[in-house]
Amino acid sequence: MTAIDFMAQAQAMREELVARRRDFHQHPELAFQEHRTAGIVADELNGLGLEVQTGIGRTGVIGILEGAEDGPTVLYRADMDALPIQEANETDYVSKSAGVMHACGHDGHTAIALGIAKVLSLHRESLSGRVKFVFQPAEEQGKGAEFMIADGALESPAPDYCLGIHLWNDLEVGNVSVVSGPTMSGAGVFEITITGKGGHGAMPHQTADPIVCSAQVITALQSIVSRNVDPLDLVVITIGTIHGGSARNIIPQSVSFSGSFRLFREESRELIKWRIREIAEGVAGAMGCRADVDFGLGIGPVVNDAEVAGRARETFARLGGAVTVVEQPWMASEDVGLFMQRNPSAYLLVGSANHQRDLDYPHHHPRFDIDEDVLPLSVGMMSAVIADYLGASG
Repeated sequence: MTAIDFMAQAQAMREELVARRRDFHQHPELAFQEHRTAGIVADELNGLGLEVQTGIGRTGVIGILEGAEDGPTVLYRADMDALPIQEANETDYVSKSAGVMHACGHDGHTAIALGIAKVLSLHRESLSGRVKFVFQPAEEQGKGAEFMIADGALESPAPDYCLGIHLWNDLEVGNVSVVSGPTMSGAGVFEITITGKGGHGAMPHQTADPIVCSAQVITALQSIVSRNVDPLDLVVITIGTIHGGSARNIIPQSVSFSGSFRLFREESRELIKWRIREIAEGVAGAMGCRADVDFGLGIGPVVNDAEVAGRARETFARLGGAVTVVEQPWMASEDVGLFMQRNPSAYLLVGSANHQRDLDYPHHHPRFDIDEDVLPLSVGMMSAVIADYLGASG
C-alpha cells in the first residue's frame, strides 16, 4: 500500500481550517449552550457521509466514519465550549459575544476534529475499522463527558482506543507532549464558610472576626502541599473566590471562600480532603468561629496508556521532522479521562504558542490566542496516528 501523506493533505486545507476556527472563535458558546457549534459540526459530518447523532449529553455530537473493512473502533474526542471571559484581543476575528470567549483553544479543537474527519473520509476505502468522533459540550464545567457517556457515547460501537489532543500555549508550535502515565491532573473543588460574631470595627474584642479567621485558614491550607503530601506527588491548592463584609467599619458575621485542588495520584484525594476539613475546623475553633466545609464532585487525572503513547511517538517519528516530541505533563484538569478509563488511550498536548508573534498568553487569559499553524499540523499528525490503528499507513 502506498503511504498516505497526511501532512501534505492537511496543509492543503490550511485556509479552510483557519476560517473554520475563526468562525467558531467569533461565535463562542458556554457549556450546554453550544447549539450553533453543534449544528455546524453535524452539518459538516453529514456532508462527509458519516453516521451522525445529535443531542448526546444535551448538545454533544457523534459522527461515525466506517472504513471499508471491519476492524477496531478509535474514539477521537474534541470539546466545543467557551468560557465566561471578556476578550481583550483586537483581531478581526474577536468574539462577537459579550463576556464569552474561546480562551482555552476549544475552537481549534473542534476545527481540527472536523479536519481529521475530512481527511480520513477521503481514505475510507483504505481503513479497516471505524472512527467515532465525539464532539463534547461543557468540558469547562467538568460535566460534558459524564453527560455524553450517560447518553451512550461509549456504546454502539464501544471504542477499542481513545485519542484526543489539547492545544497548549506552554509549548511552541511543532512541539507535542506525549506522556506515558498521568498527563493532566485530577481536580477537586470545595467551599468553606467561616461563621463568627459580627460587630463594630472599633470594638473587635466583642466579636469573633471571620475575616481574620479566614485569612488564617487560607494560609494554613497551603501547608497541606508542603507538609502533608509526599514531596514527589505534585499537588496544587488554589483559593479562587472570597466573599465577606459590607462596609469598612463592620466586622461581618460570616465569610465564604472557594477553591480547588489538583493532583496526579488519585490516592492523595482523601488525604487532601481530610486535611482541608481538619485545618478549617481546627483553626476556626481556635479563633471562636465555626467552619462549614463542602466538597463538590471531583475529576480524575488523565492517564495515558504507555503502549498507546509509545505508538504515537513512533508515528510522529515517521513524519519527517514535522513534530518534536517532549514529555511534559500539565497541572490543568480535563474530563476527557472519563472516556479513557475503559480502553487503552492517550491525550496529547500540542504546542500552539509563538513567542515572536506574542501568541503565548496562558489559557483562560483575556488575550489568549494561538498560532494557527497548529491547525493543519494537528490534523495531519492525528490523522496519521488514527490511520495507523486502522491499517492505513502514513
